[in-house]
Amino acid sequence: MAKEKVTLTLDAGNLSQLRALVGNRSLSAGMDEALSDRLARLRHQAAVDAWLEGLETADGAVSPTALAHAEEAFAQLDEKPADDPARRAG
Repeated sequence: MAKEKVTLTLDAGNLSQLRALVGNRSLSAGMDEALSDRLARLRHQAAVDAWLEGLETADGAVSPTALAHAEEAFAQLDEKPADDPARRAG
């Protein structure tokens, strides 16, 4: 996989925690993994948004129950440990 060097400005507390967790391993690898996780979540959220829009187009307004179910699914995804394969679905 091709790599590109960039300069980032990050929250000092988050960076400190990441350094403490990765130890002697690559800080870049930790950031790349975090970015991959975030991108997977954004792709998943976009897919759910498209699904809800499709439901609305086909059937009219989406019910509050369906919206609550979608919100609950995202909340559960946030609660899963980072190494849980279900969290990486996207």
